[in-house]
Amino acid sequence: MGIIKDNTSKIREQCQELILSDKQIEEIMRRLLKEINRGLGKATQPEADIKCFITYVQDLPNGKEKGKFLALDLGGTNFRVLLIHLKDENDFEMLSKIYAIPQSIMLGSGTQLFDHIAECLANFMKEHSVYEEKLPLGFTFSFPLTQLGLTKGILARWTKGFNCSGVVGEDVVQLLKDAIARRGDVQIEICAILNDTTGTLMSCAWKNHNCRIGLIVGTGSNACYVEKVENCEMFDGPKDPKKEHVLINTEWGAFGDNGALDFVRTEYDREIDHFSINPGRQIQEKMISGMYMGELARLAIVKFTRAGLLFGGVGSDILFKRGQFFTKYVSEIESDKPGTYMYCRDVLDELGLEHATDEDCANVRYICECVSSRAAHLVSAGIAALINKMDEKSVTVGVDGSVYRFHPKFHDLMKAKIRQFVKPDISFDLMLSEDGSGRGAALVAAVACREAH
Repeated sequence: MGIIKDNTSKIREQCQELILSDKQIEEIMRRLLKEINRGLGKATQPEADIKCFITYVQDLPNGKEKGKFLALDLGGTNFRVLLIHLKDENDFEMLSKIYAIPQSIMLGSGTQLFDHIAECLANFMKEHSVYEEKLPLGFTFSFPLTQLGLTKGILARWTKGFNCSGVVGEDVVQLLKDAIARRGDVQIEICAILNDTTGTLMSCAWKNHNCRIGLIVGTGSNACYVEKVENCEMFDGPKDPKKEHVLINTEWGAFGDNGALDFVRTEYDREIDHFSINPGRQIQEKMISGMYMGELARLAIVKFTRAGLLFGGVGSDILFKRGQFFTKYVSEIESDKPGTYMYCRDVLDELGLEHATDEDCANVRYICECVSSRAAHLVSAGIAALINKMDEKSVTVGVDGSVYRFHPKFHDLMKAKIRQFVKPDISFDLMLSEDGSGRGAALVAAVACREAH
């Protein structure tokens, strides 16, 4: 037994660097807040890692929004069109359809892309017999945008495999309007453009009027929150004394790009960054999100296997291959009841590690727990910092994304850690967003229409 115990204690000892101390979390919160304030300041925003883009969304849903609205949700290799009929508070009907974007269009011209979207929109309106109506539309566009108003957004750069010519530096709302006008057969009023975190916040705020933060923990990670207009030096919209707040899209995945997180980064983080498509960028996101979590665990497992501490020093071709330990494996392994390794063995079998012992399984689970807990604690540090900054007595955080949704312990880990670092007199709640970016876009449009009429 001595040797086995020794391996386990050596692994636990070396995993300590993945565990954030309370002191480190306090320091992370301090640095994040400093960076957010830099993002809000006119003089410091260009250099800030956390850009704090103004969304120009100043009104949250009050439950009185009624009518039919369209939403368009573009954030990856396909897009959704939704028709949402808001009846009364918490009662709505939603129809939606997913359309593919062929590779040729993702890499073609902007004109082709927006013509394709407009055609799908028109077909959708025909299918659902609203072809003759003039409907307001909310446009969720989950690429980095500089917003100049509620209906004006300039594409900063393409991500996620897109590279359409003639769009970077242009107003994507205008490009969509032009495409609709070229068809001349449907009437659509584009009321708002937003990203998926804003959609999540709006979607949750419709059901829960305390919602003040929208959070995504999925393939990527980002957050938006409600800020006082007086704190936003970049805000250049009409100043309305009745509207004291505006939603801020932090784009916090870039926190740490200036080295602010180096004091908690490990060799695994540096390796992931080195081999990524954007080295030196989105440092915090690479420590948190679903795109990287499985690979972080794999790198640690490989290190301990090569050191002879796991699997008797015998790995497998699949284990040694980059990107082959999926983030869903982390969730599955941590779903086993304590002392049982059913899911863990399934995963290890898929990786060609049938020779794993129970001790190996326990150690693999421990590594996964260290990686996922660190992610949850990093997110919690950010959310606690935002809640304390807003200083409202009661706040709901709307959350969406595959990691939060499917990891068995993420919610509980976040709840406990945020509680620890939020001012004692503030109460908060985490709420899973149902279909945030779609319904949220329709709600931004609905609120904009409510205000306009």
